Amino acid sequence: MTDELLAIADQVIGWANDDEQVEVVVVHDRDTEVRAYEGDIESLSSAESQGVGVRVIKDHRQGFASAGTLDPTVLAETLADARDNASFGTPDEFLGLAEPDGVPIPELALVDERLLGFAPEGKVAMALELERAVRAADDRIIGLETAEYGDSMSAAAVVSTAGVRAVGSETAAFLMAYSLAADGDDVQTGFGFSVAKGPDGLDIDRAAADATERATRLLGATKPGSERLTVVLDPFVTAQFLAILGGTLTGEAVQKGRSLFAERSGDLVASPLITLVDDPTDPDAFTATESDGEGLAARRNPLITAGVLNGFLHNAYTARKAGTRSTGSAVRGYSSTPGVGCQALALAPGTAAQADLIADIDNGLLVQGVSGLHSGVNPVSGDFSTGAEGLRIRNGALAEPVREFTIASTLQRMLLDVVAVGSDLEWLPMNAAGVSLVVADVTMSGA
Repeated sequence: MTDELLAIADQVIGWANDDEQVEVVVVHDRDTEVRAYEGDIESLSSAESQGVGVRVIKDHRQGFASAGTLDPTVLAETLADARDNASFGTPDEFLGLAEPDGVPIPELALVDERLLGFAPEGKVAMALELERAVRAADDRIIGLETAEYGDSMSAAAVVSTAGVRAVGSETAAFLMAYSLAADGDDVQTGFGFSVAKGPDGLDIDRAAADATERATRLLGATKPGSERLTVVLDPFVTAQFLAILGGTLTGEAVQKGRSLFAERSGDLVASPLITLVDDPTDPDAFTATESDGEGLAARRNPLITAGVLNGFLHNAYTARKAGTRSTGSAVRGYSSTPGVGCQALALAPGTAAQADLIADIDNGLLVQGVSGLHSGVNPVSGDFSTGAEGLRIRNGALAEPVREFTIASTLQRMLLDVVAVGSDLEWLPMNAAGVSLVVADVTMSGA
């Protein structure tokens, strides 16, 4: 498949004029989703998509066009549209394609060949077994909002007149369950999942157990009072927190005035316990990749080391504007121009399990879930306020469940107030890994 995509990209590049820069992105994806409901299959969908994106830069003006087909006639039209769009572009001295920088493209095992031959019957069986396992796990489980199996296979090629030539293929599979638990009139929801490169790596029992525990342990939850206390962020919550944080650590955010970390490179911005790395070359990461959206080699980028901010992520444009080099952090789809983003964020784990972290807290809160996180964080001021639910911690043990409250602080304060990082690092179906994180002096606002 990658050879075919590369040939298509080469064909378009062959039509480039001498006085222009041309970049071509070609993709081909296949996705499957199976949903179970009450012992039967509610839906089974399989989709295949392909597309091409063409970027033309001439006289410091950029034009872009894309198409959801690889028809040869449409390819020529897409290049013509990109050229036409460039003629109307605003001149920008920093515009230009990414150029090979000598960093070798890593060879990662990102394709599970067993997925390529995994029959639909097997996918159906996994979805049905997941639903059965959740329903059988606890008498208080009254139903499921969803129990599903999904997988994807993707291939892409990036070729440019600047000498970039990259291809890659990836596979992924997941199980996801959202359960409903009831005790009298009280109904709570919980989720569980398992992710892997292919079906053999999926764990039905773990996904079912997580979906059951997250729902049942919140039964009887009440609205707490207001106080300042130590919180333990569940790995899934930490991953969401890191994704928000990562958005402020890009050159694009800095240059657009949307980062609280502007002009702070070299400063202590977090607890010395915090080492944050964006490493898409880690094959365990759900979003691992061999090259970025501009075809440059993916690489390990330490963002914060022992609390000190090292710098920011860049694509070719933001790097040129900042007078530095790309960090291989261009992100895009075939229908968009390159942006900048984190690809596989993770904190360096500590040595203590979550239970051990909780055992050291006399009065605290385990935050199991949050709501409105994106709207509740100001990336410029750092103000942080989000709805949450979880369990109180008393005398080193989990206590009563609580809900309908908010936790508030600032990103700056939370990073500096980290007092422990758990050992339970796990990659989740997003661009960040989860780990238990203990943060002191957070405001809980309830009744």
